[in-house]
Amino acid sequence: MTDVYRALGDQTRREILQLLKEGNKTQKEIVESFAISQPAIKKHLTVLLEEKMITSYVHGRFRVYSLNTELLHEAYQEMLQYIGDLLDDQLVSLKKYVEEGDIRDD
Repeated sequence: MTDVYRALGDQTRREILQLLKEGNKTQKEIVESFAISQPAIKKHLTVLLEEKMITSYVHGRFRVYSLNTELLHEAYQEMLQYIGDLLDDQLVSLKKYVEEGDIRDD
């Protein structure tokens, strides 16, 4: 299972994903879009690759990165389900509190 929070927990990684939303990019194109070093970008790309949020392939001399849209869609659906379950639990608790709770007219 992908650790979405690890991958999205950093602003630079979120910006890389946003950049790749526009289309496939080489590492050089990604590095040129940021004011940080190539090794720092490489570390962020490594995390995104480890979490399978992006894929890469070699094209000639260049490594090309792209979004793993299938995994992102699955992660999105899982997060929606998780948030929905949390909200359902909270609404049940609120309903129970209102129906049985101590509501005072002062």
